[in-house]
Amino acid sequence: VQLVESGGGSAQAGGSLTLSCEVSGSIDGTNCIGWFRQYPGKERERVATMDGYGQTVYTAPSVKGRFTLVKDKDKNVLYLQMNSLKVEDTAIYYCAVRLNSGCPVRWADFSAWGQGTQVTVS
Repeated sequence: VQLVESGGGSAQAGGSLTLSCEVSGSIDGTNCIGWFRQYPGKERERVATMDGYGQTVYTAPSVKGRFTLVKDKDKNVLYLQMNSLKVEDTAIYYCAVRLNSGCPVRWADFSAWGQGTQVTVS
């Protein structure tokens, strides 16, 4: 399984960015998938996750109402639409998928990861 993120970059506070995660390989689109972010010296934290039925099962309180998960099933791409960006959203964002059943809380329970994409808000 390969995950390739794109769409990171710089934005001003109050602005918007959309991250993309293209998934390829032995995955049938029914797996739990989501976005995490990591601050320097900190563990990865869950931003938002979506179950195999396409339902968003978790959105972090810090981004609720601002960030939205959208999945394109045909293209097997997961998007993270980020609006009303804040300086504290600055982090490296990772896309992850779980190959087993379930949609876990911990980042360590996800099976495959993208390379990460930097988001900087000033």
